[in-house]
Amino acid sequence: MRILVIGAGGVGSAVVPIAVRRAFFERMVVADYDAGRAERAVARFPDDTRLVVAQVDASRPEAVAALCREHGITHVLNAVDPRFVMPIFEGAFAASADYLDMAMSLSHPDPDAPYERPGVKLGDEQFARSDAWSAAGRLALVGVGVEPGLSDIFARYAQDHLFREIDEVGVRDGANLVVEGYDFAPSFSIWTTIEECLNPPVIWEADRGWYTTPPFSEPEVFDFPEGIGPVECVNVEHEEVLLVPRWVNAKRVTFKYGLGDEFINVLKVLHMLGLDRTDKVRVGGTEVSPRDVVAAVLPDPAALGDRMRGKTCAGTLVTGTGLDGTPRRVYLYHVVDNEVTMAQDGSQAVVWQTAINPVVALELLSTGVWSGVGVLGPEAFDAVPFLDLLTAYGSPWGMREGG
Repeated sequence: MRILVIGAGGVGSAVVPIAVRRAFFERMVVADYDAGRAERAVARFPDDTRLVVAQVDASRPEAVAALCREHGITHVLNAVDPRFVMPIFEGAFAASADYLDMAMSLSHPDPDAPYERPGVKLGDEQFARSDAWSAAGRLALVGVGVEPGLSDIFARYAQDHLFREIDEVGVRDGANLVVEGYDFAPSFSIWTTIEECLNPPVIWEADRGWYTTPPFSEPEVFDFPEGIGPVECVNVEHEEVLLVPRWVNAKRVTFKYGLGDEFINVLKVLHMLGLDRTDKVRVGGTEVSPRDVVAAVLPDPAALGDRMRGKTCAGTLVTGTGLDGTPRRVYLYHVVDNEVTMAQDGSQAVVWQTAINPVVALELLSTGVWSGVGVLGPEAFDAVPFLDLLTAYGSPWGMREGG
């Protein structure tokens, strides 16, 4: 297996130390628009001859394809923000490489009823190309980070091994992370955070299909495990709601994120001021995107690990009828401690938790345990080998009865 990792930011850099401990790949090319950032991502491993650094413009499919051909790439891992999903996706296809990402192609709200029905949904552009990928015998494994990704795998595991009938698959994400020295410092890309938090959240119901609500709707307090405790969670647009119903038979699918009042208020202010916009405005003689300006003035999430304390939890709450015919409520989860990930790999917890899952998926693909063609989500595959290998990587998952 010859892997091209595009993006050497927080998640892309975290992929490298996780992967180098494994023997399943022949080469890993780490590429970024800023070649210096790619060089820093591999600098800790000067003796690992499998690692190669490259420069790439991820906005150009032809550049992605050329880099794939140059290095005989078999699998492209997209580790940049969702703006670049489609050019990387198309570049991998042009080069006859398989493709993985952790966030899918962008949505566009319905212009007339944004808080009632979806317009272009997350992943629609990619799923529209599924037949072409199938005909070419190639696989695009989309949404295989932690959320989406591991959360979807938990849903598949619940369907196959825990439930006779599922009423709701509800992804619940929360943390007690604190970043010392900053009043506001998101632990993940603010560009992506704005996108998913301010877009209309999508909900799936079997008798209604996909529909939308206003941002931050349906607040609930969820008690997260392993000392994190109660966190208020709200509806947020997320890929699981678009992926899970395609392969898991559930009456309802939701995604709720523990943001907190302060974080929500900041996002509302950014929206009120138009600073969440992606279209460019002229400032002096320069055209800039307001959202890019916000991202530029905030601290780099990848560099916050030394100031960060606490744990983050990604998990899937499943309710319905258990295999014995009685009501059942289960929370399947994965908790990561920032102190542990910093000590082990020099990566803060949120990006590390995202990065480990595509590496596990790549290893399963390399051995043929997972295989397929077309555009597929992680819940299209058997969950057990993934969860077993995740544990073998030293990052076990948990399950709590009663939710």
